[in-house]
Amino acid sequence: MTQQNPTGLKDNVAGALCYVLGWVTGIVFLILEPNNKFIKFHAIQSIIVFGAVSVVYAIFFWVPVLYYIIGIIALLLWIWLMYQAYQGKKYMMPIAGVYAEKIASGSSGTSNPPANPPANPPANPPAKPQ
Repeated sequence: MTQQNPTGLKDNVAGALCYVLGWVTGIVFLILEPNNKFIKFHAIQSIIVFGAVSVVYAIFFWVPVLYYIIGIIALLLWIWLMYQAYQGKKYMMPIAGVYAEKIASGSSGTSNPPANPPANPPANPPAKPQ
């Protein structure tokens, strides 16, 4: 995953930069690189993960102990996700990664019927031998 993209950055560098300012850089790279699946995956995962962290921060702002624990966990997660993206890996967070992969690959999660269904399905199933 080291090919160049329209921003002039290698995929692994752009993937890591998706996490630098949390969901903000996720949005920026989602706009700049809408066709690169690797970068799009990391951008969407960044938006989901750090958007959720921002909401949790806002909820627990008045509880200092929880606020600092969440901050330490978010810092470690931030470093880990940037490192994994820089290594060219698609590290999938348990929930956010699944959704990011579906969105980045364009999959809606529903199965489509077969392209060529059988022309004349059998009217009656074959009789079972007794």
